[in-house]
This record gives sequence, structure tokens and C-alpha cells, in this order.
Amino acid sequence: MKKVLIMTASTGGGHNRAAKAIIEELEKLDFHGQEIECKIVDSFKLINKTIDKVISEGYEISAKYTPSAYGKIYNLSDKKIFSINEFKNNPLSLLMARKFKKLILEEQPDLIIGTHAFPLVALSKLKKAARGEELDELFSDFAANSNSCEEVFNFPKLISVLTDYTAHSSYLQNEIDYYICGDEYVKELLIEDGISADKIMPFGIPVEKSFMSNRPKEIVLNELGLDPSKKTVLLMGGSFGAGNIKGTLDEIAAVDRDFQVLVITGRNESLKNELLDRVSEYETDIRIKILGFTSIMNDILSSVDLLITKPGGLTTTEALIKEVPMVVPYYIPGQEGENLDFLTNCGVAIRTTNKFSIKSVIKVLLDNPDRLYRIKENMRGIKKLDAAENIAKLSFEIFESHYVNYERLSNEMNSFDFFDKKYLSLKGSHHFFDVFNARLRLL
Repeated sequence: MKKVLIMTASTGGGHNRAAKAIIEELEKLDFHGQEIECKIVDSFKLINKTIDKVISEGYEISAKYTPSAYGKIYNLSDKKIFSINEFKNNPLSLLMARKFKKLILEEQPDLIIGTHAFPLVALSKLKKAARGEELDELFSDFAANSNSCEEVFNFPKLISVLTDYTAHSSYLQNEIDYYICGDEYVKELLIEDGISADKIMPFGIPVEKSFMSNRPKEIVLNELGLDPSKKTVLLMGGSFGAGNIKGTLDEIAAVDRDFQVLVITGRNESLKNELLDRVSEYETDIRIKILGFTSIMNDILSSVDLLITKPGGLTTTEALIKEVPMVVPYYIPGQEGENLDFLTNCGVAIRTTNKFSIKSVIKVLLDNPDRLYRIKENMRGIKKLDAAENIAKLSFEIFESHYVNYERLSNEMNSFDFFDKKYLSLKGSHHFFDVFNARLRLL
């Protein structure tokens, strides 16, 4: 049996959804009559519950309430002054490395796929140690050095799956064997950052195959209490309802055209309740439906005419697949700003400004359906339907050519036991916690 570990993290919904899409395709295959076993590992939960809670909830809070601060930290950490391997010195990656060492020796995976940058940073550190290479100061004492020229595979291949249409410096590690990116534009960004072209596969961002199918528009809109004969605008802000949804809905409700609006607030129940109260005070003939978390986004995106959203990687990928023109009035600075650059450069999204307001954009698009059609044509030119399937095929090729010698790996990685002692000696150091806390704030 072949085994694949999918390393992810719960900072936004996209990383986990991409992981599930990959597993869906891998488990359809068999390797010479053997099953392929897949396991999703939430990396921060593996460290401990407190760190997972701080990081996961911290990301959500910063995205919702302090997005500009998040953007500044993102842009600062992406500067060229941070070397390709600088993130390996992050105390969090050192803690991860200790946990991952045990996990790998217990699970003995044939391949590791990461849909989040941080676990791949820690895994790169382990891979370097398993090869017997000299490491930076903290790791140098317990890395097993080998003078043998024998070519033996003693660590699983690493695949990094980028879930945005950009590449942050933390994703760039020398030990990554393959990068899966969303588009040829992103491939060129990676090449400019020094990644070898033969390592980069612009397969697209993986989406579950079940998302591709959908029920008829008439059935879906009738179930939602909407009129199938009217143009439908969908307003949303990701899985936790980020972005200025309230202000945007105020503007949409003031548009003097005949259409209807569906608002999805995700898991943000307080936002849903606020919007229900707000809608009751509108003086408009526009039908507005407020919906919380839903499991039928595949049906909904196939039934609407226009999507108003923040540009998260998975959300925009799903819109591309369903060919739903996008309008972006808000975004979280950082990777979403770079996603927006990609989308507007490809002619598949419209960015609103103070001058070109959401009201004016909606009016023009509703009055000129040929513009919506041209956006759909652009989407057909760049959407990628088989990302997860192609990742599964690449995995199969790796199984054929790469056998992991876990007996040798176990012997060499026993040297990591030293790290436990070194970590304990650092634990009492104020300097260690100063560094750790400073790094944690960068997440």
C-alpha cells in the first residue's frame, strides 16, 4: 500500500478544501493493485491546541478586523531580504520539525503534499537532516553527516500546492521537489524567484470533482425563494464573512435596476443577524435573501449571474470554473491583493474604486450583458478543471520512480533526539521566548 500525507492548516478554508480535492482523486487510483492511503494532517493542531487556536483564530480576527495590519506583515515578510530558507529558523518551524519527525517515522509515507507553507518549511528542515547535510547552528549538532556517494532515497518527495495566484517567500524552499501553481503567470513568478522551471506544474488550484456538477438553476433558485427569471447577484466574503459586506449591500440595495440579491455570510452568524435587521429597513423593491453557511455552493454559483466577493484563492477558482464574472469591492491586503492583480490582468474580475462604485459597475453590467459574456470568455481561456487529477497522476509517477528507505531514514533521524535536549535547555531562556513571540506575531 502506498501512503500519502496531506499537510494543511486551518487558516482560512482554502487549504483544507484543496487537500480534500487531492485526496478525492488519489483514492480513485490504485498502484499496481494496491490501495493508496491518504491522511490529512492539520499541522498546527499537531503541535498543540493552544498554538492552533492562536494561529487559526488569529488569522480570522486579523482578516476581519485588522486587515491592513495583516497586509503590512505579509508584505514585509515577503521582501527579498528574507532568504529562501530564512523561515526555517522560525521557532514555530522548529517545533513542527520535532512533531513531524515522529509522525513520519510512524506513518512512513511514500509522498508528502502540503497545501500550506509552514509545514513544508519544517519538512524541508527534516529532509535536509535526513540527507546528512550540514544545517544551521541550532540543528548542526544532531544532523547525521554522511560522506557516502550512494544515491539512496531516504525521505519522501515533497509537493507544495499553492492555493493563491501568487507565491509568498515562505513557500520557496530548496528541498521542495514540485510546486503546483494556479496559472502560467504564477509559474513565471516562481521562476523569477529562482525556482527551476522543471519543478513547477501550473495545474491550477485543486477543487473537488463533485463541485463540477450542479442541479438546474430553476430548482436551486426556487428552493432559495428567488425568481429564476431575474438576474441574480451573489454577495459573499469567504468562509467567515470578511470584508465590508454591510456597506456593499447598502450600495447594492440602492441600484435602480430589476434584479435580486443573494448574500452568503458563511459561519459568521452575527453578520447574518445584522444583515437581516438591516434589510428590513431598506426602502427597495429588490428581493434580498440572506443565507448563512451552505453546502451547495456548486449549485449556487451555477445559478447566479454575478459574484461580488473578496478574492480568496479557492473562491475565485470556483468562480472561474463556473464562469461567474466577479466584482471585487474589498480584499484582505497580502495574498488577496495579489490574487486581485492576477484576476484583473486576466480580464475575469472588475475592481471597484471610490470613483467606479459598486453601483455604477452593477448598472453597466446589467445593462450590457455582452460585457458579462466577454468576461465569461476570458474565464474559459484560463480555468483549469483537472488540477486535483493531475496532482494524482504526478503522485503516481513519483511512486514509480521513488522508493523511500525508511530503515536508513530511521537510523539517520535518530540524531534528532538531540534536539529534544537542546530545546529543553532553551526553554528556560528568555531570549528563546522573545524570539518565539516575535515570530508568532508575523503569522
